[in-house]
Amino acid sequence: MLLPIPYDRRRAVEYARRWALDRNPLFIDFTGQGGNCTNFVSQCIFAGAPVMNYTPTFGWYYISAENRAPAWSGVDELYSFLTGAPDFTAQNRGYGPYATDARNSRTVEIGDVIQLANESGSFYHSLIISEFTDNDVLVCAQSNDALDRPLSTYNYASIRVLHIEGAMLYFDGEQSFQNILNGSSLPTPPEGLS
Repeated sequence: MLLPIPYDRRRAVEYARRWALDRNPLFIDFTGQGGNCTNFVSQCIFAGAPVMNYTPTFGWYYISAENRAPAWSGVDELYSFLTGAPDFTAQNRGYGPYATDARNSRTVEIGDVIQLANESGSFYHSLIISEFTDNDVLVCAQSNDALDRPLSTYNYASIRVLHIEGAMLYFDGEQSFQNILNGSSLPTPPEGLS
C-alpha cells in the first residue's frame, strides 16, 4: 500500500541554506561537469521528503556517484519524475516525492522548485525557493552558488515552478501485521536499501 507523507518544507529550506555555499560530502559534486544545481535541489527535496524511488532509469534516487537515477541530477528528468510529464495530467504516485506544475497557480511555497529556461525553451537550471519578500522570491542554488538570492537577479527567458505536494511511501500493512503477529519477520526495507 502506498501511504502519503507530508513534505517538510522547513527542513528542505534548512538543508538548502546549510549547503548552498558548500558541498555535502555524502554526494558527488557535478560543478564543472555540467552543473550541480539539480543534484543540490534533489538533496533539498530529500531532506524534506526522505523517500527515494529505486526504479531503474525512471526513479529518483542516489546511492553513489555511479548508482543514481537520471532524475536525481537532470533538470528535465527531475521535472518528468515529479510531475509525471509528458502526460501533464499525471503525477508521480509511486515511491518518492511528487509535484504539480504550478506555473499558472498561486500555490507556491518555500521548498518548491523553480527551473529556468533560455530563449530556445530549454530548461537549464534548478533552484529551491527559500523565502518570499514583498517584492521578490529568494532562492538557494548550486553551480552558481546562491544563498537567499533574489530571483529577479537571474537572466532567463521563462520559468516553471514545481509545487511539491508530498511523497508516497510503500508499506504493506497487512503482510507486515501478519508477519509480526506470527513472529516470523519484521518488515524489510525496499529493494536497494538493505
